[in-house]
Amino acid sequence: MADFESAQQLYVQTRRAALAGLSVTLALGVAKLLGGWLGNSLALLSDSVHSFGDAFSSLSILLALWWAEKPADREHPYGHTRIESIAASNVALLLIGSGLWVGISAIRTWSQPTAPTHWFALAIALISVVLNEIVFRYSMRIAKRTGSKAVEASAWDQRLDVFGSFIVLLSLAIGLFASAEWRIVDHVAALIVAAIILWAGGSLFWSSLQDLMDRQADPQMLNRVRELALEVDGVRDIEKLLIRKAGLEYFVDIHVEVDPQITVLTAHEIGHGVKNRLIGTFPAVRDVLVHIEPHRA
Repeated sequence: MADFESAQQLYVQTRRAALAGLSVTLALGVAKLLGGWLGNSLALLSDSVHSFGDAFSSLSILLALWWAEKPADREHPYGHTRIESIAASNVALLLIGSGLWVGISAIRTWSQPTAPTHWFALAIALISVVLNEIVFRYSMRIAKRTGSKAVEASAWDQRLDVFGSFIVLLSLAIGLFASAEWRIVDHVAALIVAAIILWAGGSLFWSSLQDLMDRQADPQMLNRVRELALEVDGVRDIEKLLIRKAGLEYFVDIHVEVDPQITVLTAHEIGHGVKNRLIGTFPAVRDVLVHIEPHRA
């Protein structure tokens, strides 16, 4: 029961991080939209698209985490954990589309004169920088604590928002205090924001695609799993080790070598010892499939 509760706690912490991201990005998206519209800032309007995309991303993560926790059934014997990667890939495509729209809008309006910006647009951009940095630090702390790649990706997306909002802040300051010929920097800033959105969307899509293709776990986790398995009494060596990520959780396939002279019952108990050791150490490991091999000196 302790292992199950530990896994549940991982979902609780990641849901809190996603909810915090949803609340902040949605509020900032509305503020940037109104501020860009009333304050005559294309860059701030463009940045609002990124914020709304982040809000949708956080909402998708929340829904995916809820669905991923559903127990395995007849149609899904391995559970529903992959829904998180599917949601992430869909959000990534939405971000890519948003980035293209922002970039095309900036290019189409390049020659159009830009009206002077207002001080409240500058204040909104400054608040956005501060709040996004706070959410980034909180989300990254949760990601490191739980090992959640989805929350880590969301956290880095928040850090990209910090950079994007800072660029918008600079463009607004120039537009507010500089002469009219400098106001084209608003369009330049919109193009930079579009590039940031495209980079974030492309990176997220590639990462989620790799998870859906059962990419091997990172070397650090592989080495740690191997070390723990070798510490189990009766395990002579590890013949094969495969670890695939499914959403927030992992599935481990491991071939352990044992003394060929022991009984089937003893080998079975060793296999369960390996499984219990790994699940007890890694709350994010949902299941371990242990295959017994004879050890040949």
